Amino acid sequence: MEKIAVVTGGGSGLGREMALALAGAGFGVWVTGRTEAKLRETAELGAGQVRYGVLDVNDGAAVRAFFEALPRIDVLVNNAGIGMPAASVEDVAEADWRQVVDTNLTGSFLCAQAAFARMLRQDPKGGRIINNGSISAHVPRPHAIAYTATKHAITGLTKGLELDGRPHGITAGQIDIGNAATAMTERMEQGALQPDGTTAVEPTFDPRIVADFVVRVAQLPVTVAVPTLTVMAAGMPYAGRG
Repeated sequence: MEKIAVVTGGGSGLGREMALALAGAGFGVWVTGRTEAKLRETAELGAGQVRYGVLDVNDGAAVRAFFEALPRIDVLVNNAGIGMPAASVEDVAEADWRQVVDTNLTGSFLCAQAAFARMLRQDPKGGRIINNGSISAHVPRPHAIAYTATKHAITGLTKGLELDGRPHGITAGQIDIGNAATAMTERMEQGALQPDGTTAVEPTFDPRIVADFVVRVAQLPVTVAVPTLTVMAAGMPYAGRG
């Protein structure tokens, strides 16, 4: 029986790398996102193992319909997320705050909830949920309070899913990634704001390494839990961000 994996935010960047790596490992992969052209590109790169569905993770009804239509789901990679323009606390627009929270936190919950419900009813039941946290789930960057708050909250979401899934063969874990080289981190190579007010170039690393970790975790039996995994560019600011 083919194992099915879903990767949200799979149209580009880390999501695309994760999807292609899972497909290469023999999973039947579904990628979701809001931009059909990008999703189609990922599917075309997947050599027939990747399919796509246009989906806004903020739309609960659409999320539930998408997961209900799947034959089963063995792995969910909750990867969809956004940032916002850098702003000090007093300058954060309420609309920007709500958009980040809706996508990064509520969207992750809605997808996890729908996958969890599907995993409960399928035969055999059970599965694995992998949430994309961030180094920001541990320590903040300057002027990134909304992103930081949502990534700290992802840790609570992950722990809650792991606990509630325990009796049902559903396991959840979190991968915290620091400076994988994608379009989202290009600015690190040009210089990123540091806590002391200076700007410094930060190292990055090949995102395929992250994808390899995701595949390894996805292949584990559900009798094995990986609550947290941190992978980052060696030498990037982490402890204290300084």
